[in-house]
Amino acid sequence: MFTYTMDVEKGSIWQRTTPGQAALSQPYVVTEAGLFYGREKFSTSRGNKESYLIFYTIEGCGQISQGGDTVLLNKGEALLLNCRIPQSYGTYKEVGKWHHYWIHADGAGVKAMEPYLIPEGRLRKVHIPRSTRDIFESMLGKLPEETTESALSSGMYVHRILNRMVRSMLSESTELGNDHKRTMEAIAEYIRLHYQEEITMQDLLKKAHMSKSYFLQLFRQYMGTTPYNFLTNYRITQARELLDLTDLPITQIATKVGFNDESNFSTRFSKITGQSPMQYRKSAIAQNQTEN
Repeated sequence: MFTYTMDVEKGSIWQRTTPGQAALSQPYVVTEAGLFYGREKFSTSRGNKESYLIFYTIEGCGQISQGGDTVLLNKGEALLLNCRIPQSYGTYKEVGKWHHYWIHADGAGVKAMEPYLIPEGRLRKVHIPRSTRDIFESMLGKLPEETTESALSSGMYVHRILNRMVRSMLSESTELGNDHKRTMEAIAEYIRLHYQEEITMQDLLKKAHMSKSYFLQLFRQYMGTTPYNFLTNYRITQARELLDLTDLPITQIATKVGFNDESNFSTRFSKITGQSPMQYRKSAIAQNQTEN
């Protein structure tokens, strides 16, 4: 499903490009971008598109809806949208105009920003500096060249825009409450101190004093991962040290770092390091002998 009403003023820009092999190998791949001077009836409704969409309002107001969320995007505000999920957007009728830059982009780099800019799959707008407009303009100037250099430059422009959005979001969150940051840091330190023990989500929630969904959102925001992954990665780090510096049996190491059984430990260790515990120990021994 894809329907739209192209109610825009003259001077609006819509640029398309077909990325080559070099561009497709990059973390940020731009396929379309533009500047729309949307009038009252401008709107789009889409079921699915293999892309992310960045909006930045320079005048008026846009209304964006997805998954039960509706956001009004005012002047100076930006938003990242995952177009793989049905969405609709257009001019907010009570304002009557929506002048905005937009970029369709995809790639591992954009996906990595999603947990920060679309936390828990919820739409979230952020205010970014007015100078960001210059970055959009630079992209619109480069995209039509259809060269490898222009494709790589466009990807870097997307990176700069998303970086500003994330930094602004983190700054806003800090301003709203440094207490949350201190709470997440305290939770992380608790995990480091008690990693050898069984740690449940309920244990962490009791210390955080907040709902599970909000806790997970804040922990990912400040620590860059989930509590479970943070705990697992810390346990593996401690296990690597024991494999390097001791002759303890692998079964004993698994127990010492908080795993219930050797099989689970070996599976997690291999997934994170790319080697089994035994292979890792042999590699460490060989490296130490070479250095000595």
